[in-house]
Amino acid sequence: MIGFLASVGAAFLTFLEGVGRLALFAGRALAAGFTPPYYPRLILRQIVYIGYFSLPVVGLTALFTGMVLALQSYTGFSRFNAEGAVATVVVLSVTRELGPVIAGLMVAGRVGAAMAAEIGTMRVTEQIDALTTLSTDPLRYLVLPRLLAGLLTLPALVLVADIIGVFGGFIVGSYKLSFLAAQRGSLRVSSTVCWKVGRFWKGAGPMSIPEATVDRLRSKHSGVGVLSHSPWP
Repeated sequence: MIGFLASVGAAFLTFLEGVGRLALFAGRALAAGFTPPYYPRLILRQIVYIGYFSLPVVGLTALFTGMVLALQSYTGFSRFNAEGAVATVVVLSVTRELGPVIAGLMVAGRVGAAMAAEIGTMRVTEQIDALTTLSTDPLRYLVLPRLLAGLLTLPALVLVADIIGVFGGFIVGSYKLSFLAAQRGSLRVSSTVCWKVGRFWKGAGPMSIPEATVDRLRSKHSGVGVLSHSPWP
């Protein structure tokens, strides 16, 4: 029994040690950004590499996620004559949960592995030692641009994933589930996309800032209607 508790304690201490090393590493990298020299070209290059080149995989994944979510939600809700709740479920699920998760996983899978392999190769080939010999801080030159680029581009990728995911649900609802050919010639397909200044999902901060843009799509048998503002539900 004592040996089991000792093994559990050792594993927990090892976990805390890893978390502490990661926190110290991130703190040192961020602290390096407050003193010159700066490398704006490297930061812009990483912004393009992390943000722009991740748009296809993030957008494609979010699109099919929204489409599948709308289709499966309709299958369950149609049994209880609650088809009108499909739009709300799709929008809230994508904007609050699936959008950030999809963007984070895609960026981590695509960019994180490439960064680890690149910096690991530089360590093996002694390129990082060469930077130190040339009086260049490796944290400032290698880590800080990637860290800042990730912090700047990931929220934008989350926003793109939210919009494309909701659009995917709208496509399925319009052309697969025949929402446009509903009773009385029209069916309101309400999709709520909230852009909150200073935060991107509910509960991200305690500040009370007026919500900016929330759209409600109203579709009729002749096509998609207008955009009108509405409060967050």
